[in-house]
Amino acid sequence: MQEIYKSMYDLSESPGENITARFLFRSDFSGFKGHFPGRPILPGICKIQAVLAMIEKWHKKNVCLTEISLAKFYIPVFDNQEIIISSGKPDKISDQMNIRASVTGGGKKIAELQLKLTVK
Repeated sequence: MQEIYKSMYDLSESPGENITARFLFRSDFSGFKGHFPGRPILPGICKIQAVLAMIEKWHKKNVCLTEISLAKFYIPVFDNQEIIISSGKPDKISDQMNIRASVTGGGKKIAELQLKLTVK
């Protein structure tokens, strides 16, 4: 998770109630090891963890993934490719949050995610 935090930059909050962060996973990122040799592709779980990192940094609290309601991956992410993750501000229900996030890069939709998180 620390590597994912290091890959994040430009966390911002827009007036339209969105949170956005940019990520750049360099070729030495450990998530690329073995996925796939000679043609590294960012695993889907790393995209999910990037959403968690963005929410934690924005919320200033640790969160725990409790459910993946939706995870649709459309196109792969390669090393040194910038991705942008955008989410509405979390719906906070007691200690749970419902997150809808989109992942884009190069003007293309990469993934759609719906996650349930609890605040630690």
